[in-house]
Amino acid sequence: MMKYFIVLAVIVAYALAIRLINRSINRLGEIKGTDSYRLKYIAKTLNIALTVLFLTLLTLILGIQYSQLSVFLSSVFAVIGVAMFAQWSILSNITASLIIFFGFPYRVGDAIKVVDKDDDIRGIVDEITLFHVIIRRQGEIITYPNTLILQKAVIKFEDSSSLDNPATHQADKEASLTTPIESTASTSTLETPIKDR
Repeated sequence: MMKYFIVLAVIVAYALAIRLINRSINRLGEIKGTDSYRLKYIAKTLNIALTVLFLTLLTLILGIQYSQLSVFLSSVFAVIGVAMFAQWSILSNITASLIIFFGFPYRVGDAIKVVDKDDDIRGIVDEITLFHVIIRRQGEIITYPNTLILQKAVIKFEDSSSLDNPATHQADKEASLTTPIESTASTSTLETPIKDR
């Protein structure tokens, strides 16, 4: 009889946890001005993780032996692991999407530049999806993977007019050509007088 009360308590805790997570995500989304479409993806991802956690807890409470559960879970995780190893970037992009949601200082509509030595990636953030940050630039749409945008430096412009300003592009190129050693050597010359003893 006590087991059923514990199961009921776990189910109530699960319902409250889902509700709390959804409210917290919606509140944080309102503060950050996040699109409702993106909020649904974040909420679904966290709800699935919480569901797996509570289902594991319920199976342990209901008396399934740990050895039986561990064999089942190890089999499931082995299959998932093999499938995810082939697609590890999918999992890392989803994780990066969660990090971007909670910690990325740029929002939809901000003018940004991703510092990349190979390409000049600048534009306005159009959307942040589960796998990509979508950047719009002069009629072009650039999809940039979430994992890469976390690894690169991102510059936020005050207004979108600096995106199209050729002087900004030229200043960026000149700044990248000058190394810190050259700039300090050319600007600082120390003259010390030599005293006769």
